[in-house]
Amino acid sequence: MATLTLQGNPIKTSGELPKVGTKAPDFTLTATDLSSKSLSDFTGSKVVLNIFPSIDTGTCAQSVRTFNKEASNLENTKVLCISHDLPFAQARFCGAEGLDNVVNLSDFKDGSFGKNYGLNFTNGPLETLHSRCVVVLDENGIIKHTEQVQEIADEPNYKAALEALK
Repeated sequence: MATLTLQGNPIKTSGELPKVGTKAPDFTLTATDLSSKSLSDFTGSKVVLNIFPSIDTGTCAQSVRTFNKEASNLENTKVLCISHDLPFAQARFCGAEGLDNVVNLSDFKDGSFGKNYGLNFTNGPLETLHSRCVVVLDENGIIKHTEQVQEIADEPNYKAALEALK
């Protein structure tokens, strides 16, 4: 388990992120149209998993905006924005912001994504939500880069994630 902070207060996660060089665990999440999507749906594309607690917070919203902007310049790359938010909230946010270069996916049904990736908070005010993480995969689903942001209120290192796609 990892120890992170929220405004300086320690919070623990349920485990550790999968290791660089390993195959990313498959998942089934809910898209904004309520269809099911799995990692295998994106085989053949480079993938950025932009994982966060809630689209309705400033830092999480900014990560979606930033990756949406950057994704428009990337060839053969999909950005999956993953949280526990309901698909309706994800669709509302991206619709209102005009963001269409990211794929929003929700772990609201059973939380298995967060459990399998070891990134759920196990205590504190955000208990059961996802910690802020970025996982970059190659076209075959091999993990090339991971980051679990130490202070939840901070943004991820976008530059490092984008460099891992090269």
